[in-house]
Amino acid sequence: MNDRFRLDAPTFDTIGSRQGLKWAQTEPGVIPAWVADMDFPTAPAIVEAVTAAATDLTYPSWLDEPTAGPLATAFAERMEQRYGWSPDPGHVRAYSDINQSLQVILHLLTRPGDSVAIHVPAYHPFLDTLTEMGRPPLAIPMNPDGGSWSFDAERLDAELANGRCRVLLLVNPHNPTGHAFTGAELTALAELAVRHDLLVLADEIHADLIFAPGVHLPFATLVPERTITLTSATKAFNLGGLRCSVAHVGSPTARRVLAEQPAFLYGTTHVLGVAATVAAWRLGDPWLEEVLTVLDRNRRLIAERLPERVGYRVPDATYLAWLDLTAQDLPEDPAEFIRREAKVLLSPGPLYGPGGDGHARLNFATSAPILDEALTRISAALT
Repeated sequence: MNDRFRLDAPTFDTIGSRQGLKWAQTEPGVIPAWVADMDFPTAPAIVEAVTAAATDLTYPSWLDEPTAGPLATAFAERMEQRYGWSPDPGHVRAYSDINQSLQVILHLLTRPGDSVAIHVPAYHPFLDTLTEMGRPPLAIPMNPDGGSWSFDAERLDAELANGRCRVLLLVNPHNPTGHAFTGAELTALAELAVRHDLLVLADEIHADLIFAPGVHLPFATLVPERTITLTSATKAFNLGGLRCSVAHVGSPTARRVLAEQPAFLYGTTHVLGVAATVAAWRLGDPWLEEVLTVLDRNRRLIAERLPERVGYRVPDATYLAWLDLTAQDLPEDPAEFIRREAKVLLSPGPLYGPGGDGHARLNFATSAPILDEALTRISAALT
């Protein structure tokens, strides 16, 4: 592996003093493999862009633009170059993060009691949002299918027939399973969206983290006028602290409703977040390709190192491993057992809703020495 960006450089000595949430809020001696941050150094092109932007922190030229100016253009360029999709930059709006854009859209375009279809297990902040906003989730179970995952489109069709569901919240690639939905699966969902008059909120934040030969298909290319695409550079480029995301609003109704809102009612992004995101999308791919090489190695290493009684399907995308520990017959939640016995902090499966019991999510976006030690500890605790 080319070590130009020193992606395997982090060790316990060099990374344990980090101030970010992942390491700073973990007990001493425990390896954090929970929250979705990577342990790799920031891409130099992003560091340079943020440093340059920090020399002039006056009001940006795009202050009054809901698209945050260069952000919308950079998004449209990246979608065209990477995925062959040509979104209209004028339909892009900037938000602090995807959770904010999701909440704004649900607040304006649905009512309490409207249900939202979502594949489960599901990213838990989305489940929390649906509960807090009174939009009951319509669970679409992700079913183990050989070495991958699938869902029952016919069952979903029948459950949508009552007309109470207004939105499909599609997380693709899927968190926590790492499944990248196939063209056939996405086409089936598009047909259901048309048949049942659904607005589709497509969270595609992990799209840049699909492993070859997988290919990401933007959902907006299938039903553009029903789709609002939510994305950000934060996952692929490890920029969670800079609070910057975009929503491409394909729905004319949604564009009209959003345009009627006061300009700053829902906040805005800031100059450093925009600078980092534009640099990531335009200049960050050499760094990202090396990251994908490391993550590809790591996802396969997990399959080699975990005990046979741990269920694990090598993910198509993301840096998240969804571990099935039900066969271990543990006396408590697996994540708590592993934290105490192995000194490795995972995300508890029950957080992710139906299908989460007996499971845990492991973040493998770290260096070889740290992942090796984490897997050694987990294997010892489970055997």
